[in-house]
Amino acid sequence: MRAERNDPTTSAPFAARMSVEQVEEGLALAPKFDADGLIPCITTDVNTGDVLMLGYMTGEALQRTIATGEAHYWSRSRQCLWRKGATSGLAQKVVEMRIDDDQDAVWLRVRVAGSGASCHVGYRSCFYRSVELGGPPGGPARLAFAESRKTFDPKAVYGDAPNPTQL
Repeated sequence: MRAERNDPTTSAPFAARMSVEQVEEGLALAPKFDADGLIPCITTDVNTGDVLMLGYMTGEALQRTIATGEAHYWSRSRQCLWRKGATSGLAQKVVEMRIDDDQDAVWLRVRVAGSGASCHVGYRSCFYRSVELGGPPGGPARLAFAESRKTFDPKAVYGDAPNPTQL
């Protein structure tokens, strides 16, 4: 099932993409969604600048984020719209939203409620592991933990249900 596509050329909330100048230098929001109706969104902590997560938005998620000031995303695994923190209470309050030069990627700077975590696995950031560079040629790449402990217990927050991204 594809995300409900929000075509910015016909949808009232967004401007039509008329020219490179308008998209790159203009003041109208004219996002470019991919073939699945999605636009990638990088989310960072407003205080530290740490990358918390990479998510995807549909036109509706983008509209709701703008309207409410809370981050909304499209779950590709669950095929549904979701407000970050609806289950966990770890809502993301948007302090600033930016769009890149050709308007095909969003950047949110957020303040996270509660423990400040954004990862459903329990870590503060979804990028809690680093990839070790310079490993043996032809061998599998190895990971190292960049965060030494979890910020919260996912079973206490989500119960014994499968992880939200694995449904």
